[in-house]
Amino acid sequence: MSYTLDVYKRKLTPTKDLLSFLTFVSFFPQLVAGPIERASHLLPQFFKRREFDYTWAISGAKIFLWGLFKKVVIADNSAILVEGIFENYSQQSSLSLILGSIFFSFQIYGDFSGYSDMAIGLSRIFGFDLITNFKFPYLSKNVSVFWKRWHISLSSWFRDYLYIPLGGNRKGKNRAMINVFIVFLVSGFWHGANWTFIIWGLIHGIGYLFYFAFGTNKEEEVFSLNPKTIVQVIFTFLMVSFAFVFFRSPSVSDSLNYLNGIFFGHGEAAFFMSSSRHLVMTGITFLGIIILMSYEIAANRKGAFEVSLNKFDLVLCGISILFLGAFKNHLDFIYFQF
Repeated sequence: MSYTLDVYKRKLTPTKDLLSFLTFVSFFPQLVAGPIERASHLLPQFFKRREFDYTWAISGAKIFLWGLFKKVVIADNSAILVEGIFENYSQQSSLSLILGSIFFSFQIYGDFSGYSDMAIGLSRIFGFDLITNFKFPYLSKNVSVFWKRWHISLSSWFRDYLYIPLGGNRKGKNRAMINVFIVFLVSGFWHGANWTFIIWGLIHGIGYLFYFAFGTNKEEEVFSLNPKTIVQVIFTFLMVSFAFVFFRSPSVSDSLNYLNGIFFGHGEAAFFMSSSRHLVMTGITFLGIIILMSYEIAANRKGAFEVSLNKFDLVLCGISILFLGAFKNHLDFIYFQF
């Protein structure tokens, strides 16, 4: 669509190389779940002669390994716990439901950003450069910054092909707020024809508009370890996790009942402690989350938006994958369904 629209608007010259174009639209590393590449960035790379670059390939292999860690250590371990809690939410204690929502937030992040990292890493090995799709979103101070760091290729696509054509902010702040709201509504529809996705989009839209209206949506790229920033980051993460309950639940009523259970529930079951296996998986998941966030905080404090692994980090990452990875519980990537 972006190729067609860019050609129509004369922002892009139509290519006469059919083979390169077909390879671009069927480029398998990122075809199923992104990053969403535009012709202006990826297509010209098919016109150039590529030679194997050892340094570039090693960089790609490191990114691929980090993505694999996110998938098999964090996402797939979280998935079993999330499934057990969400499927029997009416019997779960408030603590169990809270952990279920937190685990799903890290499941979908590990699953989705893990896929993107593996796609980017594999493409680098082949000599292709894909855009960054995630920039440590769970270190965001507000929902506005979160959407500048989460699924960047999609949010920027909506910005350029929906928000700006609707008028962007050229017709005043009130019109801009309406346009923002429309974008988030459409982002809900994009995920599926279910009211749960619509409400998920609306929650983020309302949160985004709050910061948009009061002018507090300035992005601070470097995470600072001061109490105010930590509180803001935790609050934003909890809001995102709250919205993800609608994203994960099969219906709106299930979502509301789940949230009701968090605040007013009387369930006593705790799925994460229901067996020694689940208790071990909970410990592994928390350990994986601690490793993930430690590396992301360290990288972001250096001003980077990509985790850089040295030899020790690679060994630790490899050991974690081998001994903590949930290979027997392997699940398809969540975004394969969208």
